[in-house]
This record gives sequence, structure tokens and C-alpha cells, in this order.
Amino acid sequence: MSVRTQSSEQSTEAVHRAGFACFVGRPNAGKSTLTNALVGQKVAITSNRPQTTRHTVRGIVHRPDAQLILVDTPGLHKPRTLLGERLNDVVRTTWAEVDVIGFCLPADQKIGPGDRFIAKELAGIKRTPKVAVVTKTDLVDSKALAEQLIAVDRLGKELGIDWKEIVPVSATAGKQVDLLADLLIPLLPQGPALYPEGDLTDEPEQVMVAELIREAALEGVRDELPHSIAVVVEEMLPRPDRPADKPLLDIHANVYIERPSQKGIIIGPRGKRLKEVGIKSRRQIEALLGTPVYLDLHVKVAKDWQRDPKQLRKLGF
Repeated sequence: MSVRTQSSEQSTEAVHRAGFACFVGRPNAGKSTLTNALVGQKVAITSNRPQTTRHTVRGIVHRPDAQLILVDTPGLHKPRTLLGERLNDVVRTTWAEVDVIGFCLPADQKIGPGDRFIAKELAGIKRTPKVAVVTKTDLVDSKALAEQLIAVDRLGKELGIDWKEIVPVSATAGKQVDLLADLLIPLLPQGPALYPEGDLTDEPEQVMVAELIREAALEGVRDELPHSIAVVVEEMLPRPDRPADKPLLDIHANVYIERPSQKGIIIGPRGKRLKEVGIKSRRQIEALLGTPVYLDLHVKVAKDWQRDPKQLRKLGF
């Protein structure tokens, strides 16, 4: 079993490499947090709610000798709705197109049926190299971590998966994140950079803004609305008649839920919750876009949108 830590030897190849890697794992395995840590800026939304990620977000890691493009997919799961089936299709399509797959398994949870379900699917993809990434190592002691690393190695042997590396990381503590990039890069094909220097993602700004609003809306509603929230940015325009040194961006967005009874949960008593969602997401949007923002939020009902193909299309899925 090859488990990598910082003292391991580094690759000294002088060639330039560029390619795509994706992190897979069951929902809430730390994939989005890891993407953000590698890129060094928030490009994927994170939440302790399963199925937070719905769009394939690409984070771009620039190195003098390489460009690593991270594709962040939804967690693969047993689908209960049409939305769930579409999310699983996105995952499988992505796996077939990337140069390397990182399988994320949290250090603080024993390998379960969800992990096995994904590992079996991965075992069927023969040509793509696979790296096992044991995430959230800051949550366990060294004995528990060692046991998890052995369990991950055993899982690979059982299913016939040849892990190119097994890497323990903590994205929140920044431990071994750079090492993970060092180990993924030699698995990429040789070639020139695919994106301009300085680009951190190829996500349209409107999609990222919608995701930041949805992240803020998800916070604090715990088990009540885990998958029922969708956000669509209807308009994003600079306010006319503003002096060049005092710009203001007007953003009008709709937060969609599935049932009228959910409206009160999102809005909160006397609109307090929606106001908090607006304040929190506005701060993040201003940091992302680097400009002051006026954010206008409305809550609308799109009945059972997760099961309705027409609604799914309208909401961008």
C-alpha cells in the first residue's frame, strides 16, 4: 500500500502537463471543500447538507509546470427523483471524460454501503487512473486514520481497483493539500495550459452567484428543505447613472421551493430569515465579483420541480 505523506519523494519531471481531475464520493465526503482548498479560493459551494453540488464546477490550479482542472460533480447516490437521476448521469459522464479520478472517503466515518456503491462503479472504469483521498483527517487521531487507510487499501484490493496513491488530507486545516496536487499532476497528459493564467473557474458568474445564494438559503434549514431549494438569477446589470468610481451591480434573483408551506421557512418571521440570507450571500457575491452589489431576492413556488422535466429545464438542470 502506497500512502503518501509530505516527506515522500517528489516528481522532478520538467514537462508541462494539463488535464482534468474529478473528485467523487458520496454526498458530504468533502469534495467541494477540497476543490476550494486546492484552488485557493471559493469556487464550489459547501454545506453539511447532502447534494449541495448540482453543477459541474471547474476549479483551476495553476503551476509553472502544470495546469490541473478540477471538475466537482454531485455526489453519486441512489436516486429517488428525476433530478437525482440527472445528477447521477452528470457524474458518470464526467468520469468517462477526465484524466484522473480522486475518490474521497472521510476519515471520521467507516466505509459504508454508499462508498461501496461508488467503488463498484469506479471498478468498471478501467482506463482512468484512480487516487484514494482520505478527507477530514483533522477530525480523527492517528490510530483511527491508520485504520481507515488500511480499510481503503483493502477496499481497492477487494474490487480490483489499483489505487495509484492513497493520500490523507485535511482541506480545512490545509494539511497535505499541495501534496495531493503534486501527486495528481504526474497522472495528467503532457500538453500546454488549457485556460489563461489567473482564471480560477470557467463557471459563468450568474451560476456562481445563484450557488452562493442557495448556499446561504440552505444554512439553518437543517432537515426541512435539503433538496427543495433552487435559485435562478434573473438579471445582473450595472446600475446606470453611477460614477465610474462608485459602481453598483443590481442582481435580481428568485429562490424557488416546491410547496407553499415551505415559503414561511425560507422567509422566516417578519422576513428575518430571508434578510439574513440576503446579507450573507451579498457579502460573498461582493467578494467574488469585487464590486458593491444590490441584491433583490424573491421566494417563489415551483410545484414539485424536482420531479417535473419542464420545471427542471427552466431551473437549469
